[in-house]
Amino acid sequence: MDLIIKNLPILIVITPLMFSLIVAVLPNQRHSWFLTNLASLLTLFFSILLGIEVSEKNLISYHLGNWPPPLGIEYIVDKVSIIPIFIIAVISCLASSFAHNFFTSEVYNNLISKTYSLWLLTIAGLMGLVTTADAFNLFVFLEISSLSAVALVAMGSKVDKKALVAGYNYLILGAIGATFYVIGVGLLYGVSGTLNMSDLSQKIPELGLNKSVIVAFTFMILGIMVKAAIFPLHIWLPNAYAYAPSPVSILLAATATKVAIYILARISFTIFGTSYDIYSFESLRYILLFLSICAMFAGTVMAIFEKDTKKLLAHSSVAQIGYIILGISLVTKAGIASSFIHLINHALIKAGLFMSVVAMSFYTFKRIDATSISGIGRQMPITFFAFIICALSLAGLPLTVGFISKLYLIKAAYMSEGIWLPFLILLSSALSLVYIWKLIEGLWYDVDKNNKLKIKELPEIYIPLLIITFLNIYFGIDAGLIINSSYNAAEALLNGIK
Repeated sequence: MDLIIKNLPILIVITPLMFSLIVAVLPNQRHSWFLTNLASLLTLFFSILLGIEVSEKNLISYHLGNWPPPLGIEYIVDKVSIIPIFIIAVISCLASSFAHNFFTSEVYNNLISKTYSLWLLTIAGLMGLVTTADAFNLFVFLEISSLSAVALVAMGSKVDKKALVAGYNYLILGAIGATFYVIGVGLLYGVSGTLNMSDLSQKIPELGLNKSVIVAFTFMILGIMVKAAIFPLHIWLPNAYAYAPSPVSILLAATATKVAIYILARISFTIFGTSYDIYSFESLRYILLFLSICAMFAGTVMAIFEKDTKKLLAHSSVAQIGYIILGISLVTKAGIASSFIHLINHALIKAGLFMSVVAMSFYTFKRIDATSISGIGRQMPITFFAFIICALSLAGLPLTVGFISKLYLIKAAYMSEGIWLPFLILLSSALSLVYIWKLIEGLWYDVDKNNKLKIKELPEIYIPLLIITFLNIYFGIDAGLIINSSYNAAEALLNGIK
């Protein structure tokens, strides 16, 4: 057991990575699904152990191959990184158990085992992104997670050939983002001679107001903004979410952009923020604030006029990413904490919404849109109940996690900027009720031409969905764990804990 505890930071990366190699060569689909679930459960178990260790030690530094940094590659788990680790572990575990029926119907039979392998590879890449403390190693994991996610999106071509185009666009824009990031890393290495984040944070201040450092920061942030789908660099996201196989939409919507936002915060504050004081340049802070406000309204308006339900939820994600970036742009403890609160809560909300929508699509054998949605909710009471709870949580209904997110974000915005910013947040939230009600009305009140459907809801589909729905309610009533973790993360970032 001591050996496992000692190696937990690498085990959460190695476990899905090694299982992906095994799953890739298995001919039996059910065996592939079983091993994928086993890998996800082990990763969740290791993440829980890691959370216990972090609560006791505050920071765990793991030296790969026992090579000490800055020469060796260092993995760090602290009160900041443990948040996205739990998001990835919980969502991937639930989505993996949910996946079997959907991959069987939406992916070509000879590619299902490969799809599970790519699924695990994506999880491994995401875990590596949030644990590595090496700037170039982060680029490597960025490519692993992105390329495997691109391939997963393209696997949806059995249902709709547009998945190939969506995957191609994701590939091109992802490559541009990765190129920008690695150019920044190269510039930093050229002037500092190191790639370790902690070492960089100590050497950069010695360089003073160095133009190469400022250019490097700009390239790195632009690259990560593409990966995080921050408006207006979000154009890859709607089609990728809409045409990917259903479980892939759930995984990407709940984890991928959240990890990229974490990286944005980690790079900004760990490498540059507390020492180099990059946020002392007010123009940068207000650029992020302006873009986040644009995202809040642009994403909401696009969702209102969208007919395809998966695309609607994707546009909604653009708006929700805006809320998260808004909190970070405030550069206060309350603002950053509110961002982490919504980072966690939005993962739960969007996973539940995508799960319920793709379940409806699975039972009816067609995409859920404005023309096919009528009356389906009446035929699927369990799924419809879960959808209602998660949709109202997105709107910020009291006793749901969405209410907690909006409450702390509005409070932080008022403390930092006055009344005008909370007003915009409330206005955007009110507008979101338009597309939420459009979906609810279509599912329940429209002409129910789907009344003749005889739908028997499957436990292997609705059980993971009900777990997500329960978490949306539970953490809306008892939000202490999420709030405390988020404030600890904000304090760690602002204090420069590495």
